[in-house]
Amino acid sequence: MNKADLVNIVAARTEQTKTDVATVVDALIETIIDSVVEGKKVSILGFGSFEPRERSARQGLNPKTGEKIAIEAKRVPAFTAGKMFKDRVQG
Repeated sequence: MNKADLVNIVAARTEQTKTDVATVVDALIETIIDSVVEGKKVSILGFGSFEPRERSARQGLNPKTGEKIAIEAKRVPAFTAGKMFKDRVQG
């Protein structure tokens, strides 16, 4: 499923226009991204939470040559599924 499919399904379920739903979906995504960029955790009860995580610097191997390379520390986004989400996926 892509964003257009999501918009179509939500519009059908809520009887809203696709334009209105697309605006809300875009605003939701932007708000989550902006909050995580600011270092905040975004929790949506029953769905999950988005948060920034720090990855420490480490040493890796170049798979082509086998030589050791330094991998810098970085900040990455992370998603943790909520209990209800996990339970429904597991059946």
